[in-house]
Amino acid sequence: MSENLPFHSHPKSPLHPPKALVPLEPVLAMQLDGNGRYHKLSAGGTVPVERCWLHLDYSAESAKEWLNHSPLLPDVIRHSLLGESNRPKLVKVNGGLLLTLRGINHNEGQRPDHMVAIRFYITEKLIVSTRHRRVYAVEQIVRNLRQGLGPKSTADWLVDVCENLAEQAGDFIDELMDKIVRLEDEILGHRMPSRRELVEIRRQLIVLRRYLAPQRDVFSRLANEKINWLEKDDLRHLQDIADRMGRWLEDLDASIARTSLLADEINALMTEAMNRRTYIMSLFAMVFLPLSFCTGLLGVNLGGIPGNDSPWGFVGFCLLLLIFASSILTWLKLRKWV
Repeated sequence: MSENLPFHSHPKSPLHPPKALVPLEPVLAMQLDGNGRYHKLSAGGTVPVERCWLHLDYSAESAKEWLNHSPLLPDVIRHSLLGESNRPKLVKVNGGLLLTLRGINHNEGQRPDHMVAIRFYITEKLIVSTRHRRVYAVEQIVRNLRQGLGPKSTADWLVDVCENLAEQAGDFIDELMDKIVRLEDEILGHRMPSRRELVEIRRQLIVLRRYLAPQRDVFSRLANEKINWLEKDDLRHLQDIADRMGRWLEDLDASIARTSLLADEINALMTEAMNRRTYIMSLFAMVFLPLSFCTGLLGVNLGGIPGNDSPWGFVGFCLLLLIFASSILTWLKLRKWV
């Protein structure tokens, strides 16, 4: 959803931006109600003092203005929320956390391995997240909130977004592994798999490895950060996510190695097929070269050609060539060359 929401300053709280910062047009603007649902922030309202979530498209001019001037945000994180960072990272700022995470791209018409980025600053009372392309991990949280199954606090929101990003990555890795198994079955069935598809799978695996390895480190570090608003259960869940991400990275490494073996097998099949064709052509040459020699020798326009005056000369010569070719084929079979 997208609404024109002028977030006015609140006279009793330093958390609210002054009126000069309006109007802001967020992708989402809500307050978590603490029971798994949310309250939609309406136009003309103020920024709540707790459990507020603002989700922005950092490419929008209103979002850029707000991010550059809002007193809700520490100065050191403004550029990061504006899309200045791409690699997964974690920065601890003033009791809050600044994270940049990557997720599988499920947007229509786009490649899954062109991973989308979500950047957010989160404290005990506030979440400000930014993106340019849609992030389905965030949309899953919104769906859960509408069903009353969403996060009850900002800490729960942090755990949920990490969980969703990790699960989507794991599902995509499983899809790639299924494709690899199918290619392996084709090779075992002596069928030539698509080399282009293999190259595409290998490229996707390498891209995933590039982003998921540092993201696993972010999750692991997050599970060990001393943040007073993160409870032990939250840290335990984050550590479980980091462990699962580590196992998926192991699967990625194994899959990359399997694609290398598949490439070698495809090259071997192609070489074997080429050698087989060359061998067959060589056998044809062995059979027809002597026959061509005989026909060329007897085809000269000179006198004295045997059978030149006989009406059965041509038939006899054809029978002689047939016997000669049969003898060559018999000899090849005895030598087990065919």
